[in-house]
Amino acid sequence: MRIKIFGATGGTGKQLVEQALAEGNEVVAFARKPSKLNIMDKNLTIVQGELTDEALIENAVKGADAVISVLDPRGGSRTKPLTQGMHNIIDAMKKQGVRRLIISSTLSAKDPNDLSEFRTKALVNFVKVTMHAAYEEIVSVAETVRASDLDWTIVRLTMLNNNPKSGKVRAGYLGREEVGTWISRADIADFMLKQIQDTKYLRQAPAISN
Repeated sequence: MRIKIFGATGGTGKQLVEQALAEGNEVVAFARKPSKLNIMDKNLTIVQGELTDEALIENAVKGADAVISVLDPRGGSRTKPLTQGMHNIIDAMKKQGVRRLIISSTLSAKDPNDLSEFRTKALVNFVKVTMHAAYEEIVSVAETVRASDLDWTIVRLTMLNNNPKSGKVRAGYLGREEVGTWISRADIADFMLKQIQDTKYLRQAPAISN
């Protein structure tokens, strides 16, 4: 498959690139600073660019079977650059006829299937108070994706670690005792890659954990 990855230089992004390549896929990694992605492979193309470059984004997603984004909010920004970047990605996908979009998010992005849970509510309120700009970006990006008519999946995360891939991922919704707290970046990447062809969570936003 041909997979386009945004946020490829982060911890989860690198796992996505490595695992996608190991499975024999063609990968295009979109990065502001390609030097951070010290991976070399004949099936890897690195595109240097900004999320404001609409033409470059459109060229990057051309011919994709799926687009995966693990972009994180940039601390302190109140201009919502990540939201605008997601608008540009979605517009580019529509122009190029690419349907499958999978993004990572956090529990700050609520889902109608969630039930009230004190622990989660306290955590989200803490983020909202201490990192308000980032909180607003997370919510805004999720709303932008939901409003699109693409075949999207939003993968919501809690606490991350660097443990090896276990292949054991719990997916579900809050307040139902379906998911726990921690998940490894390697298992996040594995789960997101599987969503390319798995339609169970099509246009849904499951939370995942180990």
